[in-house]
Amino acid sequence: MKKIIQNIACQLVGLMFINAGLNKFLQYIPVPDDLPEQVAHMNAAIAEIGWLLPLVAIAEIIGGLLFIFPRFRALGAIILFPVIIGILMIHLTVAPSGLPLAMAIFLVLLWGMYDHRDKYLQLVNMSHQDSIAELAE
Repeated sequence: MKKIIQNIACQLVGLMFINAGLNKFLQYIPVPDDLPEQVAHMNAAIAEIGWLLPLVAIAEIIGGLLFIFPRFRALGAIILFPVIIGILMIHLTVAPSGLPLAMAIFLVLLWGMYDHRDKYLQLVNMSHQDSIAELAE
């Protein structure tokens, strides 16, 4: 039962990131008119950097697609982690109204990462063993 709930939660989060990434390219969800002034200034500043928004959109789409499938969830979580940290920082500093949803997405992402922690530990242990082998030579 736990796996079913986790799969559904991860699939929903993955779809949310895919939707957000596609919206950055296709702009089918209008920007609300009642945005706080700080958020509007921040959005304008981000738009000034021409390559940043497409980069985030591509990361959201690829990470969301990978996060949907359990086999690739660990890789998708690594791609999405910096994005969700940025989202959390925005909601913690200038737009606290979206914080509950951002925290829920963050917790699902952490849950997916925790469930695949053995894959991350292999990377750490492998690089650690390689370093020891190089030192021994």
